[in-house]
Amino acid sequence: MPKGQPERVPDDGLTTRQRRNSPLLAVHTGTGKGKSTAAFGLALRAWNQGWPIGVFQFVKSAKWRVGEERALRVLGDSGEGGSVVWHKMGEGWSWVQRDLADSEEAAREGWAQVRRDLAAERYRLYVLDEFTYPLHWGWIDTDEVVGVLRERPGTQHVVITGRNAPAALIDAADLVTEMGKVKHPMDAGRKGQRGIEW
Repeated sequence: MPKGQPERVPDDGLTTRQRRNSPLLAVHTGTGKGKSTAAFGLALRAWNQGWPIGVFQFVKSAKWRVGEERALRVLGDSGEGGSVVWHKMGEGWSWVQRDLADSEEAAREGWAQVRRDLAAERYRLYVLDEFTYPLHWGWIDTDEVVGVLRERPGTQHVVITGRNAPAALIDAADLVTEMGKVKHPMDAGRKGQRGIEW
């Protein structure tokens, strides 16, 4: 793709501008670090364009204070750029022993809110952080998600993060990035650090 030019242009009857402005579904998956970080990088670009942004965190606890949230909330409240609304539906990482029934219900409620917001065209960019987990665990039906995202109105972009993205979601996406782990500090017994993980 030299100089940002596509290798081929489909014979779809669309103009270059129409094709360029088509809404994207992006998926960041894989075992490596950086899936959410990359999605929040997209949110920064969207904020700079003045787009309203909805962030939906499906696994991270409402008690966690992460740097991306603070930075995007400050930017959203700055009066410059786009607005930012942040939703947290999880009770923390689900492989820590907790009440999974409550986590499942919170994830379903979160998806219901995303569906309502898509129908109302509330945001221009949706970050569905760690959304692959409730799909992978069967809490939310992947075929329903793919159908809703395929039929979403307007020019709403969606980025979904998390490991184990279902094949149907990958097939439906316009952009898929798989983050692969080559090496990680946890391999040497080191826990997450301030400023690196949060």
